[in-house]
Order: sequence, then C-alpha cells, then structure tokens
Amino acid sequence: MTAKEYPLAPAIRMAEIEPFHVMEMMAQAAQLEQQGRPIIHMEVGEPDFDTAEPIVKAGITALQNGHTHYTQATGRIELKQAISDWYQQQHQTTVPTERIQITVGASGALQMTFWALLDPGDEVLLADPGYPCNQNFVRLAGGIPVSLPTEAESGWRVTPELITAALTNKTRALLLASPNNPTGTVMSRAEMTAIATLCADHGIALIVDEIYSGLTYGVPDFSAVELTENPSAGRFVINSFSKYFGMTGWRLGWMVCPESFVRPLEKLAQNLFIAPPTAAQFAGEAAFKPQTISILEQRREAFQERRDLLLSALRGLGFHILATPDGAFYLFADITGFGVSSGELCKRLLNQAGVAITPGIDFSHRLANDYVRFAYTTDLEQIERAIAKIAPALKSLD
Repeated sequence: MTAKEYPLAPAIRMAEIEPFHVMEMMAQAAQLEQQGRPIIHMEVGEPDFDTAEPIVKAGITALQNGHTHYTQATGRIELKQAISDWYQQQHQTTVPTERIQITVGASGALQMTFWALLDPGDEVLLADPGYPCNQNFVRLAGGIPVSLPTEAESGWRVTPELITAALTNKTRALLLASPNNPTGTVMSRAEMTAIATLCADHGIALIVDEIYSGLTYGVPDFSAVELTENPSAGRFVINSFSKYFGMTGWRLGWMVCPESFVRPLEKLAQNLFIAPPTAAQFAGEAAFKPQTISILEQRREAFQERRDLLLSALRGLGFHILATPDGAFYLFADITGFGVSSGELCKRLLNQAGVAITPGIDFSHRLANDYVRFAYTTDLEQIERAIAKIAPALKSLD
C-alpha cells in the first residue's frame, strides 16, 4: 500500500463544520482594498474603538514589570475578585471567586463548557437565528445542535413553549444569548426566570451567553447571575472582555460555573490552554476602574446613536426590520422585498457600493436567503456614507 492509494484526509467530523461566512466576506473586502477600493466595513462584529487607554496602560505596565509567565489555569485571583466586585456593584449579586474562571475569550469558555458537559449524542438547544460558531462548538464536543426557530413578529424571542416542543430524552442543555447576535434581542428578568425554572424542572443545564452585556439601549442590563440558584440544574454564565470592554484582540473572557464543574473545567483549562494570556489579565483588571467605565459608557451611547441612524435609514431604503434591537451592535434585516438572495445582495453591495455586510446564512439556514446583518461598528460619518452608496446599488436591482 502506498500513500497515493490512501491520501491523507481531514477527520470525518470536519465535514460538519461550516465556514464562518463573515470572515470570508472580510477576506473579499480586503482583496478589494488591496486593489485600491475604499470599503466601509459593516460585516465584522468588532468595535471600531481602540481599547481604552487605562486598559492599554495596565497591559504595558504588566509587560514592563515582567509579568510574562503563566498564571493559574483558571486565571489570576485579582481579576476574579474584580469580576466578583463588578457583579456586586452592577447586579447586586454575590458571586464567589471560586466559581469564576478566566478563559481564552468567550469562545474558549463555550468550548470548555460543552466539553465538560456533553456526552456523545447529547442535544443542545440553540436559538435560530444565532451565532454560527456555537453549533460547531457543540458538534466538536460530540453533541447535536437543535435549532429553536424564533420569529421577527415575537422580537426573535426564545419562549418556554419553543423549548418544551424541542425537548427530548437526549436534551442536555439550552444555550441562550442576551443580547443576541445577530438580532440584538435582550431577555427580560421575567423571561429568563421562566426559562431557568423550565430548565430546572427538566434537569437540563442553562448556558447564558452574555458577551454583549453592557451594550443595551433603554432596557435594564439584566444578568443571569441575578437568578436564584437551583441545585437540580446547572447554570453557566459566560462573558467576554471583547465587546463592551473593547478588548477583542486581547482574547480574554470568563465564566461563572456551577460549583460541581469548578474542578472539571480547571482540568480542561490546564490541558487545553495552560492559562489565559497573562498581560491581558492584568489589563482586564483595569477594565473595571471608574475612569475606564466612564469611557465605555460614552462609547455605549455612541453605539445607540449609530443604531438609531442606521435603523431609520435602512427602513427608509426598504429593508424590513420589524423588531428594534435593544442590545449588541447589529441590525438583522429582511431583504425579501429586493428580489435577490442575501448572498447576491451582499456581493452587489460590496462590489458596487463598497459596503461589506454579512449574509444571513451565517446565522440561520432557515432564513439564509432572506436576511442580512449590518454591524454598526463604524462611526456616524461612515454610516451616512454607506447609506448614500447603498441607495443607488439597490436601484440597480429594479
């Protein structure tokens, strides 16, 4: 037998892993930029603001002071204490530092949660539309993602009725994101309480993705840590320094886990990541300082201005956005009135208008052709330029 007869091939599981289409749109936009085309980026969910200066200074100081070695696998106790204090200040809830684990981004936290929680064939319920990588995290942990089809008419909300209809004897967990990517939906305390109770009644874990926590507009910034713990069901609350705190490239996140999962998750962290980035952890402590929060709140207000401008403009151009998003920094827009698929519209807007947005396939196969996502992660002037360029491109569809 020779190598030619048996060529090296990727693992079978890789056939189930779909590409992250927003990154492919970003690559296409970069190619046009290399050709000298100016591109307005509204595709990637990354704040355009640089990391706030107090955070940067703390990171630089850590490096200058020789903090370049491993920390504990679950992170520095000082950063855990800062997070615990944050929950006390913002949500009037005591979270023991022992249950806080610092992670390599929220993506690392989600992967660790699924690896620690799932056995082969276990099912995880996820909102549709939702963040695409979550389904892949479930698959790579041996689980089966099960979509919960939400609708614009109900504000893209996951309800107890949707969950109950999807439950089987293999259901192990429910993952909810609040605020949600791509819809911007924010769950209320009452809604989350009802769902947490349902999960506890059925003995399934509730995983709450709060990576856009802090970026809410006109509604309370509720956190699932405020809910009363139920010993019959586990609750994992996951957050990130990337979005509200503006630290995307620092790759830092955290989770609050049930007491029974502290040691299993620590073992996973030891084996998978050794430890979170050290300098990023020192920088993360500065994220909670009053002078930093003042900067971040100004930026949150800027995001709300951008949302209001873009929402009004897109509706005026014929994009159908039934539910006004209360959080994150996205608009999920119905394009059925234009008579083309989302993939085709994205290509036209990129090539004709120089505006990069994301096709719906990244967030829902069910709605893939009918929706696109705009990220208002660029300033008001750029948004106004984008609208001015999109308008004539849409007229060419007639």
